[in-house]
Amino acid sequence: MSWFERTELLLGKEKQEKLKTAKILVCGLGGVGGATVEQLVRAGASDVTIIDADAISETNINRQIIATYNNIGKNKTDEFYLRLKSINPEANIHIRNIFLKDELLQKTLDENWDFVIDAIDTLSPKLNLIRICYEKKIPFVSSMGAGGKTDPLSIRIDDISKSFNCGLAKMLRKRLHKIGIYDGIEVVYSIQKTDKDSIIEEETQNKKSNVGTISYMPVVFGCMCAYAAIRRIVDLK
Repeated sequence: MSWFERTELLLGKEKQEKLKTAKILVCGLGGVGGATVEQLVRAGASDVTIIDADAISETNINRQIIATYNNIGKNKTDEFYLRLKSINPEANIHIRNIFLKDELLQKTLDENWDFVIDAIDTLSPKLNLIRICYEKKIPFVSSMGAGGKTDPLSIRIDDISKSFNCGLAKMLRKRLHKIGIYDGIEVVYSIQKTDKDSIIEEETQNKKSNVGTISYMPVVFGCMCAYAAIRRIVDLK
């Protein structure tokens, strides 16, 4: 039995082929994005582009599946390329070690994607990615904040207009409303209230605060993002 036959048994050959040939973009390879892309490739997605400009750091080890003491300092895209090709050597894995912003983001999203996963942490490029996908009617899902949460049963997939108890979703809603977007944005988020004691306000290059995280929450977020992608690509009922 081939490694993908159990998935084909579940989905059927026609749906499996749709997933195999779909052109998928994963933006961000942190705890959520890394888990997302691995689940997609293990399910049979074989045309995947991954984007991230960061290198692996020691602080990633508690929640990012690619991070170990053996690869600290290495580019996430390079390490995921090796990992994903070791799962499916025949998959076409395209890597871009870049920070998505401005014209580069616009150009990237002009490439006729079948599905886009937004797992970006930084607010400005995240907002622009959502806006462009919405305006171009590109199918996508956006991950909200997994930090400060501990309950995996609180995770939902819903329209952003229905999200609550998520600080990132709240900030995005406000900015989206200013440009006339109120709904039509599929998000993965948690209804659990954020533990305020888990937040440290200290501004770094890309973030204004650090939020406590636990190993499994970003992974479950990533699994939900992978489900959202597969559901749309193969039309799961």
